[in-house]
Amino acid sequence: MTPMPNNTPDENELSLINTYTRNPLSAEEIYCFSITLCDNEVDRDFERFSVKALEELSELFIGKTGISDHDMSSRNQTARIYKTWLEKDSTKKTSAGEDYVALKAKAYMLRNSDTESLVAQIEAGIKKEVSVGCSMKSMVCSICSKDMKAHECNHIKGKYYGKKLCYGILSQAGDAYEWSFVAVPAQKNAGVTKSFGKRSKTTVTASAEKACDEVVCSKEFIHNLEKQAEDGRLYKQYLCESIRKYALITMPRVDITAFISHCEEMSVTELKSLRDGLRAQAGEIIPVTLQLKALQDRKNETNNNVFKI
Repeated sequence: MTPMPNNTPDENELSLINTYTRNPLSAEEIYCFSITLCDNEVDRDFERFSVKALEELSELFIGKTGISDHDMSSRNQTARIYKTWLEKDSTKKTSAGEDYVALKAKAYMLRNSDTESLVAQIEAGIKKEVSVGCSMKSMVCSICSKDMKAHECNHIKGKYYGKKLCYGILSQAGDAYEWSFVAVPAQKNAGVTKSFGKRSKTTVTASAEKACDEVVCSKEFIHNLEKQAEDGRLYKQYLCESIRKYALITMPRVDITAFISHCEEMSVTELKSLRDGLRAQAGEIIPVTLQLKALQDRKNETNNNVFKI
């Protein structure tokens, strides 16, 4: 009996694969390979899947097609997943302190002239990194546990707060769309694996690391701008309230609501100038007397007038 070539499905796998074909395929017509789709480690986008999310995605990715660079074109369809499972490694801990858990899959493609080059690249270890396309309903902040998608927290992914890294915890899988061969996946350990239980390793290029750093810096810069904008908004609000107070004294017959609405369109410099002018006028109408000064003057009196009725 002639031995079957490597990466050829057995009878059980062939049965699963043929559930997706219109006409049954033989084992010799099929090339199979294992892939690591995603895991619960913090990725290059400073996000990680919860184990529960991986369980949900495990069901959703069965039957999903494999393409290249997330290009949603039928011309790029090369493979299809027919089996998924979770693989736990209790000897390895993630940066979050959890046991490492990966979502694994088996995919198949046809052995023909169209796929001959891709099969050769997979076998040579050239094509191995993959990235998943899916939707998640929730992303919780690792610092404050608030929903980052709902903008309920002000923490920045990739930044340390004390000794704790901020990242998003992805949960509640909505859908799985596809998986793609890519050059640099967000998930560091995602890719084609040689066998069950052995995870391929990938290397981050210098340009990818630089890109990640630039993304973090940009997010921090935007966060600082947003904070400064909020501080400016509060300061303008304070100036307008001060102007309202002084305008009530200096311009009692003016419609204050309409007056303030025009003030809100002014710059901070213009508001400060108007506030200072109205404050000076208000001081002339109602002079300010310090209570402490009045008490001091009273103490300096040498007569007993304060006791006379």
